[in-house]
Amino acid sequence: MAKVKETLVKTTPPGEDADDIGEIRDIVGFHLRLAHGAVYRHFTETFAELDLTQKQVSVLWLVDDHPGIAQTGLAQRMRMDRATTMAIVNRLEARDLLQRGKSDTDGRKQTLHLTVAGKAMLATAKEAIRAHEEWLKSRYTAREVAVLIELLTRLHE
Repeated sequence: MAKVKETLVKTTPPGEDADDIGEIRDIVGFHLRLAHGAVYRHFTETFAELDLTQKQVSVLWLVDDHPGIAQTGLAQRMRMDRATTMAIVNRLEARDLLQRGKSDTDGRKQTLHLTVAGKAMLATAKEAIRAHEEWLKSRYTAREVAVLIELLTRLHE
């Protein structure tokens, strides 16, 4: 069965009354949603030709940084449930980007390693990440980037 490509739809551009958002202007969650949407759209456009999601790139990167990592370790680092992690690993394995193996220390665990194709894909993805990060960080000074990371980390830790 052929995979259906997602068609990206641009958001509605701001109109002349776009700044008149009333009390919602003070809602942090509203601004986080708008920021997430902008970052996600740019990421998706940057990665369209690679056919990888943000989570898939993160899995490839973490497996490369931690060869032999178990799916449970991957799930913990990504703050995802085991079922979601397994689905991502299954998709990447089906594309021959990573492979499962048996743990030398625990027969219940499977290890994860990048394939040669996975290493090549990750190298390409890292270039796209650099371009995406450059776009994102260009809006801030180096100090502001550090503060932003610190502040956002407080929300997810």
